[in-house]
Amino acid sequence: MDFDKINIKKDPVIIFMGTPEFSVPILKGLIANYKVRAVVTQPDKPVGRKGEVKPTPVKEVALENNILCLQPAKIRDILQEINQLEPDLIITCAYGQILPLDLLVIPRLGCINVHASLLPKLRGGAPIHRAIINGYKKTGVTIMYMAESMDSGDIISAKEVEITDNDTASTLHDKLQIVGRDLLLETLPSILNGTNQRIKQNEEEVTYGFNISKEDEKLDFNDTARNIINKIRGLNSFPGAYCLLDNKRLKVWKAYRTDNLFADKKVGTITNIYKDGFGVKVSNGEVVFTEVQLEGKKKVNASDFAKGHDLIRKVLK
Repeated sequence: MDFDKINIKKDPVIIFMGTPEFSVPILKGLIANYKVRAVVTQPDKPVGRKGEVKPTPVKEVALENNILCLQPAKIRDILQEINQLEPDLIITCAYGQILPLDLLVIPRLGCINVHASLLPKLRGGAPIHRAIINGYKKTGVTIMYMAESMDSGDIISAKEVEITDNDTASTLHDKLQIVGRDLLLETLPSILNGTNQRIKQNEEEVTYGFNISKEDEKLDFNDTARNIINKIRGLNSFPGAYCLLDNKRLKVWKAYRTDNLFADKKVGTITNIYKDGFGVKVSNGEVVFTEVQLEGKKKVNASDFAKGHDLIRKVLK
C-alpha cells in the first residue's frame, strides 16, 4: 500500500496498545500516517534458553521513533496517565490484557481493535493457530469497537484471507499482519470523521480461538490424518506439535498424509522409512513426518533423523 496516497487527518491523539511481532506492521503503518502520542505494551520478559530480558517487539518500534512507551503490569495502574494524554482514539492489536470499562470510555472516539479473524468466528487469543487447526479454508482480519466481553464489540470493517493447504500458523500470521495494517489505514478516516459503519455481531455464530494449552500441543494418533496434519501446520512455527519417542519429546514441524492404510498396525507405530521422512500409523491411514526436532536438538529433515535412530516397529505416543 502507498501510504502517501491515503488522504487522512494528521492531528488526532492516538494511543496504540500491542505487544508481539504481529502488532509491529500495524504500529509502523500508524506512525507513517498519524501522530502516535504513546504506546502501551506488556512488561519486558526473559526470552530464550539464557533467559535474557528483551523489550517487546512493539516497544522496540516505540523506542526507535521516540514515542512514549508505557509497560504496566496491570493496565489499571496507568488509567490516570492515559486520561491525562486525552486520547481521541485508542487502537489495540494483540496487547495481551483485558481492557476495563474505565479505560474503554476514555477516548473521545472510543477504543478499536485489530483482530486476526472474521468475527464472530474465533474470538480469543489464538485465532491464527485455531483457524488452521480447525481446518478453516478462510479467515481474515476484523476492525471492531471494543466492549467489556472478549472480542464482542461492533464490527467496523473486515477483510477475508484464503488459507491454503501449504499455510502454517507462521505464514498465515505474516499475511494477516499486512492485511491488518492496510485495513486499519483504509478504515481509520471514516472512524475519525464519524462516517464508519457499526455492525452487531451475530451471537449465534460465535466460535472461540482460545490460547494454545500444553495439552493442545500433543499429537493424538487416534485422530484422523487430516486433523493431525492441521495440528502440525497450526502449531508451526510456535509452539510446535509433539509426540513421544522413547519417552523423549519429538516435535513435528512438517508432515503429509498418504493413502497407505496399514490396517494391521497399531496407531502410533512407525510404518516405513521413506526418502523424505518416516511414516506413522494413524486412525485412518498414515502420516509421513518430514521435519522433526528431538528435545534438546535442532530441527532436522526426518530422513536424516531416521538414519541416526532405529525407528522401525517403534511406537510413538
